[in-house]
Amino acid sequence: MSEEILFVGTAEAEHVEMYLKAIWHMKERNEPVKISTIAKMLNVRQPSVVQMLKKLNGLNLVHYSKAEVKLSEEGEKVGSSMMRNSRLLEVLMDSALKVEIDEEMVCGIEHHMNKQFTDALCTMLKHPRKCPHGNDIPIGECCNKQS
Repeated sequence: MSEEILFVGTAEAEHVEMYLKAIWHMKERNEPVKISTIAKMLNVRQPSVVQMLKKLNGLNLVHYSKAEVKLSEEGEKVGSSMMRNSRLLEVLMDSALKVEIDEEMVCGIEHHMNKQFTDALCTMLKHPRKCPHGNDIPIGECCNKQS
């Protein structure tokens, strides 16, 4: 990953990951990736979105032009990883811990999960394919070993 996506665990890295996750989420729902939608999802102003997209383009995490926004292969990996972390945490809270899903808590934790922890959590949860909201959980290497 891009220097372990900038500087893992830093506010900067979390900010980048939130943008990639938002774009990945729109792509997953087959929605056009619009600056206005990203701004609304992340509760930021549109000029801030444009500035970040230019930065992400420079880091080769997105392909950004006035016509479109697409995740690069590297951006796709990071976005997928963030969604996987988030959805596994939701399964943990809902199914294993039997507590109400706290999106704010999930969002706070997901940025600090490394691959080893995520794979161990996935294995402990018996490789769930759907989160409690019915969305697909991206498959990890640990799931492929199950086959």
